[in-house]
Amino acid sequence: MLADFIQYDFLRNTFLTGLLIGIIAPLLGTFIVVRRLSLIADALSHVTLAGIAFGLLIEKKFAAGLITPLYSGMAFSVLGSIFIEKLRGVYQAYQELAIPIILSGGVGLSVIFISLADGFNTELFNYLFGSVSAVSQNDFYSILAISIVIILVIRLFYKELVTLSFDEEHAIVSGIHSKRIHLLFIVLTALVIAASIRIVGVLLVSALMTLPVAASMRIARGFKQMIIYSIVFGELAVIIGLISGYYFSIPPGGTIVLVSIVILLLSIGLKRFTYTPKKEREVE
Repeated sequence: MLADFIQYDFLRNTFLTGLLIGIIAPLLGTFIVVRRLSLIADALSHVTLAGIAFGLLIEKKFAAGLITPLYSGMAFSVLGSIFIEKLRGVYQAYQELAIPIILSGGVGLSVIFISLADGFNTELFNYLFGSVSAVSQNDFYSILAISIVIILVIRLFYKELVTLSFDEEHAIVSGIHSKRIHLLFIVLTALVIAASIRIVGVLLVSALMTLPVAASMRIARGFKQMIIYSIVFGELAVIIGLISGYYFSIPPGGTIVLVSIVILLLSIGLKRFTYTPKKEREVE
């Protein structure tokens, strides 16, 4: 694959994009898991699918090149994230209701747009499960820009995000604009999901945002260490998944998820193997 990576631009774009996704997906996923909003990734991924189907419909029925499915997916994802935040404000006592509402809407729109576009095709299949040959140079530059923005925002608002994740009431008392930070965070999540679909696929992107984090939680001894382990595990899953997808001619999304599950199981096993019961520690 190394020779082909040097020779073919599309493989180089895919691999470099995968490395970026392996960083930003677990990075934001860490905050999502800590805030107990893991299902939000599923909701936004289905909204993104609706946007992609809409883009494919426009390409097929009206004017090709007018809007690409990637950008229409991003637009729908960002709009879905804003609606989730608005609904969380409407249902103050039942904020989790916002997630199934948006998820259902995304699924409904996806079915309609896919039907209007005359059903499934190869391109839509690649968006669903990822592809090692679907990333263009423009896609790579777009995802690179998104990655830079996300890393800078996390760097600038790290303390605020951590405080909101662990103690929202304290954050509000401290003068942090929680609503603005919430909105910014959920929009960034939407962009990560939309950016990841080329590699992992719409239906599997939430796994890359949660499984590496779940594995790191078992062995990390602090929040920053959990972020580092999550990124390492995410990169391992992406690299192995892309190589496997290339050699076996299968969508990389499935192998990325399976590798993430193996890493999770290994971390659980390692934790149990190295765990010393409290009574035994007291005796020692």
